[in-house]
Amino acid sequence: MVAKNYLFTSESVSEGHPDKVCDQISDSIVDLYLSADSLSRVAVETLCTTNKVVLAGEVRGPKEISHAALEQAARDCVKKIGYEQAGFHWEKLDVSIYVHSQSTDIAQGVDASGGKDEGAGDQGIMFGYACNETEALMPAPIFYSHAILERLSKARHSGEEVGLGPDSKSQITLAYENGKPVRAHSIVVSTQHASDLNQEDVREIVRPYVAEVLPQGWMCDDSEFYVNPTGRFVIGGPDGDAGLTGRKIIVDTYGGAACHGGGAFSGKDPSKVDRSAAYAARYLAKNVVAAKLADRCSIQLSYAIGVSKPLSVYVDCHGTGKQDEEKISSLIQEALDLSPRGIREHLNLSQPIYARTAAYGHFGRPVDSDGGFSWESTDLADLLKGLV
Repeated sequence: MVAKNYLFTSESVSEGHPDKVCDQISDSIVDLYLSADSLSRVAVETLCTTNKVVLAGEVRGPKEISHAALEQAARDCVKKIGYEQAGFHWEKLDVSIYVHSQSTDIAQGVDASGGKDEGAGDQGIMFGYACNETEALMPAPIFYSHAILERLSKARHSGEEVGLGPDSKSQITLAYENGKPVRAHSIVVSTQHASDLNQEDVREIVRPYVAEVLPQGWMCDDSEFYVNPTGRFVIGGPDGDAGLTGRKIIVDTYGGAACHGGGAFSGKDPSKVDRSAAYAARYLAKNVVAAKLADRCSIQLSYAIGVSKPLSVYVDCHGTGKQDEEKISSLIQEALDLSPRGIREHLNLSQPIYARTAAYGHFGRPVDSDGGFSWESTDLADLLKGLV
């Protein structure tokens, strides 16, 4: 029996978190290549620590994109985040680059040639999920964890709060009654701050922003509101803790409320199904829920490297489906070509739209006018209803 009354927790991390710095640098490099050639192949990882950034990976794209251009992309990204601190400063960084050409063995499996369609860039499983807990059809705990940090980031960048630093984390525990979120049970926010602020100062800075983003009446009791529980958070970012691309995959997706596949997203062009098929699975799950075919929907896809068709398509509506899951599986496969080429072309993924995804979640974001977050569109909902 599924519990109806329970507590569930999700966390988020800000754009200044060391791992998110790395994700954003890696995705800035993806965008750099796709801006020059929409069919570029990119798989670039980033490591950062005290005034040090290391780039490593494989690419296939325009030769005019030099190591100097990659270094500049990294510095520009760090500057945009707002790091001008003694231990991590966009101008003072030592940037090491170990980026080389993509393996020809991988390329021959992925590229279309003769009668062979474009194949998946790797084997693996990918998951998409949607539910009706929020207007964005996202699980409420991760949705509001992101919203808290986005609001604090906006206040920092605008100059509204000059005492806040780039590195921050949030965690929210929601109380569910009859399977629906009804209030915050506890909230944790840790944020880097100026040295002249104490813990109580930071708590009072943070409090109104948290209350602002939560639904009315959802704020937790004061005894369950934790801000900088260690008492001090002046040294932060990559100076306080090393970062790596791809270490915040649950933050990137559904906050633990749904399954996650085997791969991270950032640093990968859309030929990598770790990224593009996960986006397609979210797109389909969201449209199933938007079409009111289910209140919750999980979709799993699987692929083999070099093979264009998915090896499996699995749908689970968690007992909320208004149609048989086998029927829904057939409907979504009619609605979208799930080959790597079909996904890439339908969602228009061969664009420089990825750096913006690398903080505050890849899902639950508004669709941008230039096609960013296209997988958040519910343009298939009416079609799915019509296919029933």
